[in-house]
Amino acid sequence: MSETEGGPAAARIDARIAELNDWRGALLAEIRGLIRAAVPEAIESWKWRGVPVWECDGILCTGETYQAVVKLTFAQGAALADPAGLFNASLEGKQRRAIDFRAGDRPDAAAFQALVQAAAAFNRARRR
Repeated sequence: MSETEGGPAAARIDARIAELNDWRGALLAEIRGLIRAAVPEAIESWKWRGVPVWECDGILCTGETYQAVVKLTFAQGAALADPAGLFNASLEGKQRRAIDFRAGDRPDAAAFQALVQAAAAFNRARRR
């Protein structure tokens, strides 16, 4: 299911944030806002039995929630420069990289948005 803001996918993400009702929901909402600000044309999707996904010419990242972490997995993370060292999970993969946020972690807004913009630029370049 793929929709722009206000569509079924956005409503499902809203519901996920509300149902979490803890630090994970608050963090997912904050990250969602950073993604929307960084790449306003990104489309929100709901895939794989309940995973929020942000796309722009391909998947930018997914937003999985677990008991101990909120995991942002960048589909093409291994190809992206990460000068701020945000990636801290799935580092051994040849394609994906992830950021695991734990309770109390705060995203570095500027660095995170730069990473999301780099993912969008990478996807656009691949489409050409």
